[in-house]
Amino acid sequence: MNDKITQRDWNSHAAYLSPHYQSTKLRGVSRQLVEINPELSELTGPAFGPEAVGPLDNDLTRNGRVNGEPLGERIVVTGRVLDENGNPVPNTLIEVWQANAAGRYVHKKDQHDAPLDPNFLGAGRCLTNERGEYRFLTIKPGAYPWGNHANAWRPNHIHFSLFGPSIATRLVTQMYFPGDPLLDLDPIYQAVPEQARERMVSRFALDVTEEAYALGYVFDIVLRGIHATPMEA
Repeated sequence: MNDKITQRDWNSHAAYLSPHYQSTKLRGVSRQLVEINPELSELTGPAFGPEAVGPLDNDLTRNGRVNGEPLGERIVVTGRVLDENGNPVPNTLIEVWQANAAGRYVHKKDQHDAPLDPNFLGAGRCLTNERGEYRFLTIKPGAYPWGNHANAWRPNHIHFSLFGPSIATRLVTQMYFPGDPLLDLDPIYQAVPEQARERMVSRFALDVTEEAYALGYVFDIVLRGIHATPMEA
């Protein structure tokens, strides 16, 4: 997952500057990047292991619970982390964060006029197993308004962060839900090359669905290669 191995493929990833995604004008790269060769210590550590994950970290319906169940539609999100050859990538720390069912984050800068859920933190983590598999139980996030343009709404989505063999090998992406009408209107999703956008959309899976409890979605993440999952710059 380090940048020496995974040169950015612009057929899969959004450009640093995307005119319709307004904030890229302020934070996007506008000059030639300077390549810095990482030291051995930066490529080999510090790394995250099982000690970094608690027993409830991958269950967002329980890890923020205070006095009851969180509100909203329960979902299971699972998948595999793969390299460019389809091989599993084990021991990858995956962190997720998301809005609650009403479309609000537990963050002081989120002033959306929607209720906070006292039983939902909206963040979790887990390690992939030897088959590259991960699994989260959570609440389907709601859409929310944002200030990019007039009457702008973000589609339902979950943020994913992946750490490799060192803290310097971090990748970030977003997972969307199938059939969301806001995808056609979202400049973040639309900034990704058309042939790669669907790689950010999960698929509904009945075999992952837990009867009478939670719908199941599968989201596989490919780290590099021609089928790479689009990652944020």
